[in-house]
Amino acid sequence: MSSDDTGPRETGDPRDDKPQFVLPLVVRIERAEPPARTDALETAARAVLEILADERSQGEGAWAEAMTDWQDARIRKVVRRARGAEWRRAEALPGITLSGTGGAEVRVFPPVPLDGWPKDLARLQVSGTDLDDPAEPGPVPGDAAVLWLNPELDMSAGKTMAQAGHGAQLLWWALSDADRKTWRDAGFPLVVRTAAVDRWARLTASGLPVVRDAGFTEIAPGSCTVVSEFPALGLRAG
Repeated sequence: MSSDDTGPRETGDPRDDKPQFVLPLVVRIERAEPPARTDALETAARAVLEILADERSQGEGAWAEAMTDWQDARIRKVVRRARGAEWRRAEALPGITLSGTGGAEVRVFPPVPLDGWPKDLARLQVSGTDLDDPAEPGPVPGDAAVLWLNPELDMSAGKTMAQAGHGAQLLWWALSDADRKTWRDAGFPLVVRTAAVDRWARLTASGLPVVRDAGFTEIAPGSCTVVSEFPALGLRAG
C-alpha cells in the first residue's frame, strides 16, 4: 500500500484509541503519457497543502470535521492510480485536483474512515504506481521549500508521494500563520529532491521536521523518509 502512517507504534499511544481516517490521493497515470516521477511527487505534496488550507477544511466548512478527526489520529495517506473513465469518476467526487508543471495530475479528497472508502476510489489500484524521471530535476528555486528524500531508501512512486505529502504537512504545521499565508499566496512553491548521503545525516540531526514511517509497507518501522526545509522562511539545516 502506498501510505503514510507516521511514527512507529508505541504501546499506549492515545492516537490509536481514536477512530482512524485516511486521506485519499489519486494520481492520473495514462498508459501513453505517464507523468514524470518528481512532478508527481511535488504535485501530491502541493495537493495535501491545498486541502489543509482550503476554506472547506476550516471552521464550519464541509470538510472540517473529517479533517480534524483525521489529524487527531494517525496521519494516514493512501495513493491510488487511475486513468480514463476511472479518473473521470474520481474527479466527480468532492476534492481538489492539482496539476504539476510537467503535466502530472493529482486529486486529493477529504479524509474517509479506513473502512469507508467511496466505491469509485476503493476499486482503484494501489500497487504498480511506478514512475521515472526522463531527466534530472533542475536546481532548487530560491523561494521554494525543499522536501528532502532519504537517499538510502527504495520506495515506489506511490509510497514516496505519500511521504512527500506528509513532509509538506509537517512543514505547514511548523510555520507561523503569516508564513503559511505567504507560502499559499505564492502558490506553495516546493521541490522534492533526494539528498546526498552526507547531507542527509546533517538534515536528520538539524531539528527540521522529519517524517518517520510506521513501517506497514515497503520500509522498516521508524525509518526517516523526508526532511522538510524552507530556507526562504528561515527553516534550514545548519
